Amino acid sequence: MNRKMVLKLLCHMLWAEALLMLPSLLLSLCYGEWGGAMGFVWSILLLGVCGLPGVCLRPKNRVIYAREGIVIVALSWLILSLFGALPFYFSGAIPRYIDCFFETVSGFTTTGATILAQIEGLPLGILFWRSFTHWVGGMGVLVFVLAIIPLAGERSMHLMRAEVPGPSVGKLVPRVRSTAMILYGIYIALTALEVIFLLFGGMPLYDSVVTAFATAGTGGFAVKNASIAAYGSAYIEWVITVFMALFGVNFNLFYFILLGQVGRSLRSEELRWYLGIILFCTAAIAINILPLYGSLGEAVRYSAFEVSSTITTTGFVTANYDLWPLFSKTIILLLMIVGASAGSTGGGIKVVRLIIMCKIGRRELRRMIHPRSVSQVKVEGRPVEEDTLRGVTAYLCLYALVACAGMLLISLDSLNLEETISAVLTCLGNVGPGFGRIGPVGNFSTLTDLSKLVLSAAMLTGRLEIFPMVMLCIPSVWRKK
Repeated sequence: MNRKMVLKLLCHMLWAEALLMLPSLLLSLCYGEWGGAMGFVWSILLLGVCGLPGVCLRPKNRVIYAREGIVIVALSWLILSLFGALPFYFSGAIPRYIDCFFETVSGFTTTGATILAQIEGLPLGILFWRSFTHWVGGMGVLVFVLAIIPLAGERSMHLMRAEVPGPSVGKLVPRVRSTAMILYGIYIALTALEVIFLLFGGMPLYDSVVTAFATAGTGGFAVKNASIAAYGSAYIEWVITVFMALFGVNFNLFYFILLGQVGRSLRSEELRWYLGIILFCTAAIAINILPLYGSLGEAVRYSAFEVSSTITTTGFVTANYDLWPLFSKTIILLLMIVGASAGSTGGGIKVVRLIIMCKIGRRELRRMIHPRSVSQVKVEGRPVEEDTLRGVTAYLCLYALVACAGMLLISLDSLNLEETISAVLTCLGNVGPGFGRIGPVGNFSTLTDLSKLVLSAAMLTGRLEIFPMVMLCIPSVWRKK
């Protein structure tokens, strides 16, 4: 373990977070919110001081490998959440630090679970930071930094592999920094496009920007107590529905479209599955909830929004789906687990893993019938390496174990079975609202501190695809050799 290089990069991340707080500080000053501004000032100063050791360190060995990459990513997200909670605490917007930490973890991991019962009335600079954490965390904090400064040369690929969601991560272009810049270029363009569409719908500029941040990061933090339903606009809901679905698509496909390879993107097997799941679930829920709304148009509108919001793990709401029939609620619960595409800003286990597991199951069934047959699992027409197959299987096993452990710990709280299961699945899948008291019209404020810490760990574990957070607990990872 190259500990000096790990520490140096972590200090760089603290300075990067201080820079990320500057827009929120300037906004607080513009609105004359002096309490919020001082919260950011103290936080930035503390981040700057704690990041000073990175300037003094001069590691002889500047190379990082997979082990260092995993440790850096896991510790970065934990440390950035701990420090990112300070503006909420110092400003007094959220009085208890444990609640500040929960809210910040939920922001950076793009979960959208909140402890706030009253959102409207909070300082606008604080709410901007709250939504901005979604936008930065959506593509990845380290990917953002890699797009600006070279941290560890071409070894930075180990950082991307540990942070970007999906069974495997490759470079779009030979240089890692160029890949990060391309990804963020597409990300910024889509975010700006959504802002423009929302402005056309009559949404105020501030609301449009923070809503676009939450949509792009598939996070779901809104600046209204009633979330997107507060605007009462079918146009705004459809715009957000479409953009949530877009941000749940693998960003590599957008790059291919920019290169003029539209056919290659449309032939993507994962994209076809992803869109198929959305269309099927939208139709199934719309038919199921039709008696509640009386109009097919209204049923499709609410169904499409919630399906897009859940499968992309955004967490915006326009209807209280807790009142929907059990069939519809079950579909929503399953969508929390499935999640969006690999290489997107969405959470969950990812559609491509579902495809791979289905094909592994089919291969094993064939082997039972024809024991001597040799067959390969193919995705996108190409054979999947056995290492990737083992990784997918291991991921799903760990996912189930982490979910069970989380449910066992949360069961010590006063939640019922439905709330306990949905609380863990929604946080592990980075979705946001669950059912019951933590549902679309509730929040997580009534949970005990233990439950908030457990769910915070679940959010970080889910966002980082389980392995980085689990490996922090393995002693051999920390050995020098």
